[in-house]
Amino acid sequence: MARMPKEHLEARRRQILDAARQCFIRNGFHATSMQDILAEADLSAGAVYRYFKSKDDIIAATASEALAELAAAFEADESAAPPGLDDIVDVVLQVDRPPLSGSRESAQFLVQVWAEALRSPLLRTKLQTVMEEARRVVGGLVARHQRHGLLSGDVPAEQVAEVLMALVDGFLVSRAVYGHDGPADSAAFRNGLRALMSTPDRAGG
Repeated sequence: MARMPKEHLEARRRQILDAARQCFIRNGFHATSMQDILAEADLSAGAVYRYFKSKDDIIAATASEALAELAAAFEADESAAPPGLDDIVDVVLQVDRPPLSGSRESAQFLVQVWAEALRSPLLRTKLQTVMEEARRVVGGLVARHQRHGLLSGDVPAEQVAEVLMALVDGFLVSRAVYGHDGPADSAAFRNGLRALMSTPDRAGG
């Protein structure tokens, strides 16, 4: 039997993962069956099992991709000039990039990944690694602004970063539940967060 080109294999794997992700968003990880995934991907069981041994393998692959996207959103460019105080909000919220400000479906999927991390020790470890890096990046930005007097230095930077991350977690849950038409409006969230972070002098200037 002739070997399939690498591009074809990668495209087929992508097709399976995209179909699975749509199923998981609609019905959750554990209410989705392999038959649901096969139907969504329009593939035979043999074609899917060539790439993944089980539904758990597909869950792990889709969740890992989501966490990789999340990690990429928080990659720090140490050589770049520090963003303005207002831009810290955008770094945390990543208003122009999925998954943090993407579609409601992206938020729904991330919330499911968090829930699955309660069950899967491996996924929980990956999630912890990603979030530790996110806190490091945001904490570094907060510290730089504290040094320049743009943010109060009375509270350790890592504690401020922890609160910012928790606020974003809440935003994602709201986006997952309500979508763009609910209270999880990106612009309104940024405005409110900026108001909370503004120093009196800057707010009045």
